[in-house]
Parts: sequence; structure tokens; C-alpha cells
Amino acid sequence: MNHTTIDYADFAEYDRRQRAIERHLLAAFLGGLVVGLVGMLISGNAPAWVGQIYDPYAYHALSLAVGATASGFGWALLTTFLATVSSLVAALGAGAVRGHDAFEVIGGSAAGLNWTLALLVGLGLLAYATRRDDGWGDLAAGAVGAVLIADVVDRATPGFIGSEQAFWPGPATAVGLASVALVLALRKNARGRLRALMVSVIVAGVFTACLAAFVTGWFPVAV
Repeated sequence: MNHTTIDYADFAEYDRRQRAIERHLLAAFLGGLVVGLVGMLISGNAPAWVGQIYDPYAYHALSLAVGATASGFGWALLTTFLATVSSLVAALGAGAVRGHDAFEVIGGSAAGLNWTLALLVGLGLLAYATRRDDGWGDLAAGAVGAVLIADVVDRATPGFIGSEQAFWPGPATAVGLASVALVLALRKNARGRLRALMVSVIVAGVFTACLAAFVTGWFPVAV
């Protein structure tokens, strides 16, 4: 007669994993609500430099944190999307109470909102990929830094698409240094950090050159 031995430790581990996923989903949702609500509440009520740093970098930080702590690629996609959408819902609710448009806090327009959603989900997926210990992890960390640095350059450079005169030099310097520190923190050894920084500089540099060519008319693209 055959006897089947049940390893209850496997069931316990499975249960712990499922509970961790549930907590992560809940944290992503609640985190998005808090970030979106605070963003709408400080809009127009806080010093200008606070708003310039909070939007969009608080949303970026949330997406990176959620993606980096996800238990799998699919969960990173789901939870970053959930966090982003809950941020929008919170901003819409707070904006309705105060008579403001949520676009004042997130995206600036309908097209900007769509771009923001795609960017935040993409950042979450990149953050998940930085958990790898190989060259792909270095590339993902470099891409995260490139996105943040390119955004700083765009906002700090007069004449660029998102340029804000008051963003330079204080907020731009603070965010730029924090972006470099983040890239270094995402890698575990000197070689990985160097490669990630090189990717950040190269990609951000190419983006800046293309953006400069666009705004000066070298790229005759109609928008």
C-alpha cells in the first residue's frame, strides 16, 4: 500500500508568499492614494520648490519602490499600474473637493496623463529588473538614472519642452544628486555601479542632444 507524505512546510511557505503578495497589492494601492492626495493638497499651498520636487518625483519614487519590491515581473506590472491609477483617483477626488483639475498635479493634460501612466509603469518594471545581479540589472539601473537625469535636464534648461525657470539651480541640483545616488544604491559592486552610471550618462546625453535638435528645428517634427 502506497503512503503519501505531505510536506506541510511547503503549504506554509506558499501561504506566506500569497499573504506577502496581498500585502504588497494593498500597500501599492494605499501608497498611490496617499501620494496623489498629498500632491493635490500641496498644489498651490506649499512653497514653489516643494511642488517642483514633489511633482513628478514623488510619483517616480512610489513607482520605483513598488516595482523593486514586487515578487515577479507580472506583479510589478500590476502593482505599479495600481499605484499609479490610485494616485490619479486620489488627485481627482481631492481636486473635485477643492475645485481643481487633476491635470494640474498629474500630467498637465490628457496626453501628458497618458505619458505619465506609461512612464511610471515603465519605471516600476525597470526597478524590478534592477534586482538582477547581471549586466541586465546594470542596464536597468542605468535606464532608471537616465530617465530621472533627462527629466532634470529638460526642466532646468531654458527653451526645452518642460523648462521651468525656478527649477534651476536648487531643485535641479538636489534631484540630480539624488538620481546619481539612487543608481549607485541599486547596484551591489563597483563594476555594476560604473556600468550603470555610464548607461545613465550616455542615454541621458543622447536624449538631451535629440531634444535640443528638436527644439532648435533640426528635427522638423510637427506636434
